[in-house]
Amino acid sequence: MQLEGVFVKYINKIRDNLSKQDFPVFTIYDLKSMLAARKANKEYAYMMLHNLAKRNEIIRITRGVYSFHKDVRIVGFAFQPFYYGLEDALTIRKLWEQGSNPVIVTPRRVRNGVRAFSGRNYVLHRISGKHFFGYELLRYGNIWIPVSDTEKTLIDFIYFKHYLRDDVAMKMIKQVDAKKMRSYLKRYDKRTADKVTHLVK
Repeated sequence: MQLEGVFVKYINKIRDNLSKQDFPVFTIYDLKSMLAARKANKEYAYMMLHNLAKRNEIIRITRGVYSFHKDVRIVGFAFQPFYYGLEDALTIRKLWEQGSNPVIVTPRRVRNGVRAFSGRNYVLHRISGKHFFGYELLRYGNIWIPVSDTEKTLIDFIYFKHYLRDDVAMKMIKQVDAKKMRSYLKRYDKRTADKVTHLVK
């Protein structure tokens, strides 16, 4: 069977599966698995990726990870496990009025800094595994996204040494659960814990 014929035969089924909202990103391995399940040669996956990218149907997020969706909000799923935090969490939780580019916090070995997806910037922050906690799933359109809770967001601002406006800090402090905050701070070094405790008091 010619490659173009293979593309036509399988692409509609693959597209339908991988473009669903509950499947915001996919990898070459996902594509190979779907082809294998249909008893197609897994090597056709590379040809499909090339054709889909050429048609501007998919966008590459990072090495080996792609998406049919052009909403920048889905980029975090390319760096699982992750949560949206810092300034982004403030925006999502309506703790300030400013907009924010997505800020992805992940324990994966990534290069910190600004990247771009579909014409929008997003920011990557690497965090140690022992500090990867304190988030919950919130509804965003048809998907659920992990977002740091107020306590963890406040700690992250101190930990990552990001500027936090006084009025926003006060608003956050009013929402802090003291018991939860104490349990979170036990996982941090004394310097960070003392700074957060002083701020909350």
